Amino acid sequence: MTTHSVAPASEAAPVTSGRDRYLDLLRAVALVRVVVFHVFGWAWLTILFPSMGVMFALAGSLMARSLSKRPPWSVIRGRLRRLLPPMWVFALVVVPVMFVLGWRPVREEGAWWFAELANYLVPLGAPPYPFESGDAGGLLDTTWADEAAGPLWYIRTYLWFVLASPLLLWAFRRLPWATLLFPVALTAVIGTGLVEIPGETGAALTDFAVYGACWVLGFAHQDGMFRRVPRYLTVSLAALTMACGLWWASGHLTDEGWNLDEIPLAQAAWSLGFCAILLQYAPSWRRLPGRLARYDALITLANNRAVTIYLWHNLLIMATVPLLDQLWNIPGIDAFGTALDAASTTLTLLLVWPLIALMILAVGWIEDVAARRAPRLWPADT
Repeated sequence: MTTHSVAPASEAAPVTSGRDRYLDLLRAVALVRVVVFHVFGWAWLTILFPSMGVMFALAGSLMARSLSKRPPWSVIRGRLRRLLPPMWVFALVVVPVMFVLGWRPVREEGAWWFAELANYLVPLGAPPYPFESGDAGGLLDTTWADEAAGPLWYIRTYLWFVLASPLLLWAFRRLPWATLLFPVALTAVIGTGLVEIPGETGAALTDFAVYGACWVLGFAHQDGMFRRVPRYLTVSLAALTMACGLWWASGHLTDEGWNLDEIPLAQAAWSLGFCAILLQYAPSWRRLPGRLARYDALITLANNRAVTIYLWHNLLIMATVPLLDQLWNIPGIDAFGTALDAASTTLTLLLVWPLIALMILAVGWIEDVAARRAPRLWPADT
C-alpha cells in the first residue's frame, strides 16, 4: 500500500510508498460489509457501501502504482502469484468434499468438465460445482457448494482486470475520460439485456463492465487526477451519476428489491459515483487518526488476510448452522426457543468471526508464502 505525511484531504496526493491507512480502512470496511450482507441479506447495504466497487477501485490504484515502477509482465506475474495459491488451497478443500457428497460431473457433463476444472487453477472462467450437494438432512444445506463458490466471481473479475491493466492504463493516460466511461457504456449494452451474451461468458463480461470504471478510478487516484479536478465538479458529477443509478434501479427492481448486485447498470453508476467521492476526499494517512487508531491491529489483519477472509467467509457462515444447532442440546433451552429463533441471524454474525479467525490461523499464512514473505499466523502489525 502507500504512505505519505499526513495531509489535509484538500491536499491529498498520489502516494508512492509504504501503506496508506485510509485505503486500508476502506478495504477493511468493505470486507466487514460483505460478511454482514451475506449473513443478513439486507439489500440496502449495497447502497450504503458498495463494497465490491470500493475493493476494485483500491486494487486499481495499487495496480497503477506497480505498473509505473515495474515491467507489465513482472507486475502481472506478481499479482497472480499472490492471488492463486490461496484459491488453490480453497479448491483443495472444497472440491474433494463435493466429490465425497456425490458430485459426478464427468457422468453428467462429459470430458469437457476437465477443461472447466482448470478454472480452479487459473480462474479465467467459472469454476464448476454442483448446484445441489449432499442430503437434505446433512450438516450443510444442499446448496452449500453454490454458496461456497459464490465469492469466486470476484477472483475471476480481479484476474481479468490484472491481465487487462497494462492496456487499460495505457489508454487511460491518453484518453482518461473515454477510458473511464467505456465500462459504463459497455454495462448499458450487455448489462441491461440490450445485447444478450448467454452463460458464464455473459456473466463474466458483465462483471468486468460493471466494475471497470471503479478500477480505472483507481488509476486516476494513483496518477493524482483528483487534485487537478475541482472538488465541487467531482462531487456534482458523482452525485448525478449516483442519482441516475438509483433512478434506473427503481424501475428494474428484482425479487431482492434494492439489491444493486442484481441490477448491473445501477451498480455500475452507484459504485462509480461513490468511489469517486471517496477518492476525491482521500487523505493520505501514515497512521489511523483519533479513535480509529484503536482498530489499527484489526484493520491491518483484515488487509493482510483479505483474500483468505473473502474466499472462506461464505462457507464459514454456513458452518455456523450446525454449530448453533448444538444449542438445542442444552438442558432447558427449549424455554428460550422463540428468542433463539429470533436471534439466530445475529448469533450467526457473532459466531462467524471466531470461525474466520480460526481459518486465518489455519490457512492465512498461504498469503505470506505466495507474496514471498515469512509466514505469520496472525499478522496484525504493519
